[in-house]
Amino acid sequence: MACFAVPLAEAVVVSVVKAVALKKGDSNEKIQVAREKVATLEKMLYGGSALLAVEHMYHGEITFVPPFLTAMKTPEEIFVMLHEMATVGVGMAFLVTAVWGIGCLVSHFVKKCKAAKMPLAAA
Repeated sequence: MACFAVPLAEAVVVSVVKAVALKKGDSNEKIQVAREKVATLEKMLYGGSALLAVEHMYHGEITFVPPFLTAMKTPEEIFVMLHEMATVGVGMAFLVTAVWGIGCLVSHFVKKCKAAKMPLAAA
């Protein structure tokens, strides 16, 4: 129904935080690396939300006429939609963020091993 709205909302918040906290003009290398990592999270969230929105359009759950979400036509369906957003949407947003975080950790350790010129198996 509208589970894609939760990762989309997270993506908007991430975009605002990136714009405010990680300014483009900063030449600090750590800030640039953080900006690139946050941009990756942004792309994952926006891309996943867009794909889910297309899937919901294909199944007729999103229309191009108000109220846009078919679940908002009756009051009974609104609670079902909100429950889906609270369970499925939050779960998806959490999972995407967790996968991104794990990817950042793996990247950190790979760079650390390369800097120490250690084989990855020894780390």
